[in-house]
Amino acid sequence: MNTDQPAFETDQVPGAPHPRHAERTIGHGAAIQDFMDTARRERLHHGWLITGPRGTGKATLAWTLTRWLLAGQPDRLQIPPDDPLSRRIAALAEPRLQLVRRSVDDKTGRPRSELTVDEVRKLLSFFHLSATDGGMRVAIIDSADEMNTSAANALLKLLEEPPENAIIFLISHQPAQLLPTIRSRCRLLRLGPVSGRDMDEILHRFGVEDGRDRLAALSGGSVGEALRLVGQDGLAIYQQIVDLFATLPRLDRQAAARLADLAGTRPGPEGDPFDLVVTLLDRFLSRAARAGLLGPPLPEAAAGEAELFTRIAPDDRVARDWAAAQAQLSARARAGRAVNLDPSALVLDMLIGLAQRKPSS
Repeated sequence: MNTDQPAFETDQVPGAPHPRHAERTIGHGAAIQDFMDTARRERLHHGWLITGPRGTGKATLAWTLTRWLLAGQPDRLQIPPDDPLSRRIAALAEPRLQLVRRSVDDKTGRPRSELTVDEVRKLLSFFHLSATDGGMRVAIIDSADEMNTSAANALLKLLEEPPENAIIFLISHQPAQLLPTIRSRCRLLRLGPVSGRDMDEILHRFGVEDGRDRLAALSGGSVGEALRLVGQDGLAIYQQIVDLFATLPRLDRQAAARLADLAGTRPGPEGDPFDLVVTLLDRFLSRAARAGLLGPPLPEAAAGEAELFTRIAPDDRVARDWAAAQAQLSARARAGRAVNLDPSALVLDMLIGLAQRKPSS
């Protein structure tokens, strides 16, 4: 396997270790058992499509199963990190493994926007050259959603005529966007959101000690999203949003301007502040709508959240109004980004618009 590693990795969540370094997969017991039972009971299918929301551990599962397969399917799924196989995989130096992901443009030094056909074609030479060694060979495509048309067609040909003793894991956040012929040639492993208990354990393993319950509440069962919130101080920003809406019906314009200015700061290694603020506003409106239907959420994602929702979302009629506001905000954010509006001005306009909304009668 090519051991050249870029300074940053295109299949890695900012602020989090690469999934190949995770010692084990936490949760998703049904999907794991399904795969292991199939492997022990019959000849494994050559293509496995691992699907589910972003950040739920799809890549971590693919790397965990890869270690297990290349270790010869031992009784235990977990292969110790000091095992020579684990060390080779962590260093991207295992000859029986090929990782396919977006490459970095040599001219710009930035990740390409698509997974190109050249990357998929590397699989052809990998399977051809490694065939002489015999034994199991594994490829991980992270993510299949990023393939352009030529790459997808090249992969389809490989799936139509699969090599012997070869397993391909395709990671997909939105499988409906893949070619139907690719989906039909793969077995499916579907992962759901991470449970609160598993999320707490995972965040603890990542060294997150404070606010794990609030992170779980805001992330929607996505570990990747929770880690992004940690890296970008998302809990503090969400508290700003809650505190701001607590000033209704007379919006604190200065507080709104501070939040808008934050959204307008330049993106950094941890992510885009505009995207984070819009995501958290969307999350706030979603939780407000849900509170109107089911009552204030527990646990709270910010101090005073439950009290605020009791006041501004007292019933299902107002809940529908907040749900409509959520849809309009998402559309406004997409439209503003499409025409390169100033992020700070765009967020301020959104906040004022939300404050001026009147509950439907």
